[in-house]
Amino acid sequence: MNRPIRTLSVFCLLLFLALMLNATYLQYWRADSLDHDSRNKRAVDAAFSQERGAILVGRTPVARSVASNDQYDFQRTYSRPFIYAPITGWFNYYNAQSGSCTSCQQFVEQTENDVLSGTDDRLFVNRLVDLLTNKQSKGGNVELTINAAAQRAAYTGLKNVIGPGGQGAVVALQPRTGKVLAMVSLPSFDPNQLADHDLTKVNAAAKRLQADPNQPLVNRAIQTRLPPGSTFKIVTAAAAIQDGLYTKDDLVPGGATYQLPLTTGSTGLIDNEGRDCGTDRIPFAQALENSCNTTFARLGVELGADRLRQQAEAFGFNQTYFSDLLPQVESNFPKDANKPQAGQSGIGQYEVAATPLQMAMVAAGIANDGKVMKPYLVDSVQSPEFEQIETTEPQALDQAVSASTASQLTDLMVSTVDDGTASPAAIPGIEVAGKTGTAQSGIADVPPYAWFVSFAPADDPQVAVAVMIQKAPGVERGEIAGGLLGGPIAKAVMEAIIR
Repeated sequence: MNRPIRTLSVFCLLLFLALMLNATYLQYWRADSLDHDSRNKRAVDAAFSQERGAILVGRTPVARSVASNDQYDFQRTYSRPFIYAPITGWFNYYNAQSGSCTSCQQFVEQTENDVLSGTDDRLFVNRLVDLLTNKQSKGGNVELTINAAAQRAAYTGLKNVIGPGGQGAVVALQPRTGKVLAMVSLPSFDPNQLADHDLTKVNAAAKRLQADPNQPLVNRAIQTRLPPGSTFKIVTAAAAIQDGLYTKDDLVPGGATYQLPLTTGSTGLIDNEGRDCGTDRIPFAQALENSCNTTFARLGVELGADRLRQQAEAFGFNQTYFSDLLPQVESNFPKDANKPQAGQSGIGQYEVAATPLQMAMVAAGIANDGKVMKPYLVDSVQSPEFEQIETTEPQALDQAVSASTASQLTDLMVSTVDDGTASPAAIPGIEVAGKTGTAQSGIADVPPYAWFVSFAPADDPQVAVAVMIQKAPGVERGEIAGGLLGGPIAKAVMEAIIR
């Protein structure tokens, strides 16, 4: 072989090697990023045309793909749109690739996209069988922990109370496992409008929803935190009993008013808004039944801000723990608070702020002998043929208080339903534990927020509930109270589970 031919051969070999290296790089190392690049229209078209798995509540699909007559093979549909929209979300052309949005709000359609699209490793065998039999691949199914009857009761009850233009949320948990039995956020929206194949309609619907001042796309159950008011008093009571300062049978500080320790610029006079809280010392049960601010502000000062924060964090404050929907807002208990601020924090004010999910976890933790379970929404992953592949195992988050402390708190909360402000949640023949809350918004023209937490049956808890009413335009300001507005909603949800 002469030199020119040899040189040309070597050059061609190098070109061939470079081509092979580049092909390997693109098809192996960069395959995933290219496949999930939103600019890859062919991949997006394929993902959007695919038959996705169903999102199930029990055996009923609340989101599924049906055959379509247009350029895309399947249309995503939502059979109970407003009730489940804050959970399911929507699937459309713009989020057809899981990697196209890493920081935006994610519903089950996004957090479980790998399962629903069929790309999850747990569905490898199914994909292989489809490939060998020349069938179009289908996505797996996701079964939620939601109890359909409880979800309907929460949605109907909250909608009737807050009315048009209102805002609020309800969360129900199974205390022993952390299963989310109900999660409702209002106002809601119709995800079918955002899943349409007509992108002009989708864009118009998205603009309307984003411009709505009531923010229907926000899941208030996990993304809105507000002062929990007097529902936080059960956290303060938990710390006081756990530390041995008091038992449920002891007398605690009472009185019509309490002057917080004075610091520069503070005036801090706490009152009870006309409730019967004695003149000196009163039974612990009376203090919780009447939600005595003077009692729990004093306990907050006695315990100190650091101890209150430790107790709140044991229930889940100042941390994230929910991954089935994103993002989750952390409930807040302030750090480095002084004595008067500790007093205000003891009654759920100052900078204390909680989501409905967080307050449901407080109630569930007390119901579960002091053990707080990590909440979860996805119960199981299934094959396209509805065969269970994996079931979520309950996980403990923390032992917030001892079983003895939880038992004493339960007795106090039962007394609050039987003889106190939480009576609207009473269920004949069943012991219910509960606590009301009405929190000042801190804004002159914004009415207070109404809260209610409860669990039942008290001796064998099956469900813990938190109700948060952020805005109820049809309710007079003087009628906004946790027991009056939230109690009947919580009662309906508990009955849906127990009955």
